[in-house]
Amino acid sequence: MQNYGFQACGVDGAYLAFDIKEEEVPEFVKSMRLLNIQGCNVTMPNKTAAAQNMDELSPAAELIGAVNTIVNRDGKLYGHITDGEGFVANLKDHGIGVEGKDIVIFGAGGAATAIQVQCALDGAESISIFNPKDPFFARAESTAEKLSKETPDCKVSVFDLADEAKLKEEVANADILVNATLAGMKPHEELTLIKDKSMFRPDLVVADVVYNPAETRMVKEAKEAGCKLAIGGKGMLLWQGAAAYKLYTGLEMPTAEYQKFQEENENK
Repeated sequence: MQNYGFQACGVDGAYLAFDIKEEEVPEFVKSMRLLNIQGCNVTMPNKTAAAQNMDELSPAAELIGAVNTIVNRDGKLYGHITDGEGFVANLKDHGIGVEGKDIVIFGAGGAATAIQVQCALDGAESISIFNPKDPFFARAESTAEKLSKETPDCKVSVFDLADEAKLKEEVANADILVNATLAGMKPHEELTLIKDKSMFRPDLVVADVVYNPAETRMVKEAKEAGCKLAIGGKGMLLWQGAAAYKLYTGLEMPTAEYQKFQEENENK
């Protein structure tokens, strides 16, 4: 995707893959300065270590304590996280904004936290986080505490996923329902966190971060129930990459052309 964008816009650059271990992140960051590498993406498990080695962090990256995009400006390294931006942009691409909305989000991992933070920064009215009582539950509580200070106009609450009555109540009052867990991802296509399909209703927007399969069971059942919008995570993947491309180049990624190119070549 990035190389397509470079070629399409005449950018003299190449996007390459490097296998960097977590303990090697500080040395890689030094090499970015030494070799004048203009930017990079960072994936798990290196996102936190990368954030700890930046000169400056975006507001979202600072709140999350992780980065997935690094930009080098004259030897100064700026850390960003575009996962949440990609999620919000994907909704916007479908005519849905998050400002003033009540949102229910499943999960407290990296993608979930990025979405929670970005939605709060972008003016969501409330965010209800549902997660099992596992080690990530404390992370969700920490996110809620940080956001209460940074975005006091957005009410952020954390609930046990096992509390089915509370889940039903919160979804009934929500504008947007988000699955930001691995539920429904191959090879667990039959998994869904919505056991009671009556929770789906015509004015509810349903979004999943899972993009393999393109439509999870949750998305399919939301469509069957006539929800206002039900989308998978492929668009989020596209738009978080487009956000990174703009950070690297200052240019808009030719997303429509790339999607057409992808469709033409995905079965080759």
